[in-house]
Amino acid sequence: MPQHTSPPQVASSEDPSRPSRKPLLIGAVVGVVAVLAVVIGFAAFSGPPAASPAGIAAGEVAPAAGELPLSSTYTTVDGAPQDSAATSKTDGLVVHPIRETPVHDAPNGRAIARMEPTQIGDTWLPVIGEDSDWVQVLLPSKPNGSTGWLRSEDVKRANTPYLVTVHLGSKKLELHRDDKVVGQWTVGIGKESAPTPTGRTFLLGAFSDKKQTYSPVILPLGTHSPTHDTFGGGPGTVAIHTWPTDDVYGTATSDGCIRVPADALDQLSEVPLGTLVMIDED
Repeated sequence: MPQHTSPPQVASSEDPSRPSRKPLLIGAVVGVVAVLAVVIGFAAFSGPPAASPAGIAAGEVAPAAGELPLSSTYTTVDGAPQDSAATSKTDGLVVHPIRETPVHDAPNGRAIARMEPTQIGDTWLPVIGEDSDWVQVLLPSKPNGSTGWLRSEDVKRANTPYLVTVHLGSKKLELHRDDKVVGQWTVGIGKESAPTPTGRTFLLGAFSDKKQTYSPVILPLGTHSPTHDTFGGGPGTVAIHTWPTDDVYGTATSDGCIRVPADALDQLSEVPLGTLVMIDED
């Protein structure tokens, strides 16, 4: 995975480097391809305690972050606001939680979940809104399109120049960098009985699994199959990966995942975690 670059809001004295094959760095290593011996569902808290959630009625005790349900690809978060602009691009701002922190349903609102610094590698989330000292992010948990608010003081900021678009109708995937298409491929998508979900999501992680041979690297997204609660024992996470035969490209035959050629996976594996992925019916 390449480096993020520091956004204008927190630009450092160092010259932001262009994305490279080095791990994600913002003062420390915070993003890397995770090599895990698990399949996510297809085919420790450190530092000072997170601040108590605001929006607590008088006399109520604010829950500690550890008492809240985790927002991850394995969980469902009840009460999470839905993405109200699922067809809109962002400016590439992404954030990394620097500590376990509560997720709120609004700025100064109710704490509904907690977010950890690492999940499948380091946690990077796309920012879809800001309000004073808060950032609104897409969540990796169910239901699809879930969002939440994190305190700005609990996250590090970075920018990714990339955007991934997937067009289900034409079965095309495009990789954009700085608003220019730098790669386009014909891909395989979900079949009618197990469609690939639409909307905006993001690159949640990257890992290798020696128990399978269909893809050297698997790129899970922050979205889930609308029809399968599980794939191979996992949580039904939709992912981008290759396939052993080329006849699947240009077809709707997967269980929801996006099957891409090997050269596409090579380039997508260089894209920073947290990068927005927009899936539409075009």
